[in-house]
Amino acid sequence: MGLDTYYFETDHNFNTSHDYKVAKIIANDLIEEYLENQLFKTAVNDSPKNPTKLNWTGNKSALTELIYALHSQGIFNNGNVDIKPIVTVFERTFNVDLGDFYHTFLELKARKINRTKFLDELKESLTKRMDEQDGI
Repeated sequence: MGLDTYYFETDHNFNTSHDYKVAKIIANDLIEEYLENQLFKTAVNDSPKNPTKLNWTGNKSALTELIYALHSQGIFNNGNVDIKPIVTVFERTFNVDLGDFYHTFLELKARKINRTKFLDELKESLTKRMDEQDGI
């Protein structure tokens, strides 16, 4: 039996008189929705405003400082997560290998002047941007 036959429409024990037609309509609606979603995803990924990859271009110790600051604040999973999975997510997201981040953190702790240099620079930069936009 081929798909083009009308056997399913004539067998009243198998279905009602319009099941096959309704099924075709629903199938076509689902195909249309799927194709529109695929086109939207392609358009978003090809858009120059939405890059598909972000690369960390700052130094690795700055990213390590940021990760440890976020971890210390308990930002992820209500603070119930180890540092390693957070580092892994950041490495994948920003296409960077932080290497021995534990050692990097020890170096940050050993700084004599300004142990949170990157975070302080972030704060200053954001404050400056806000002031400029406010015309201050």
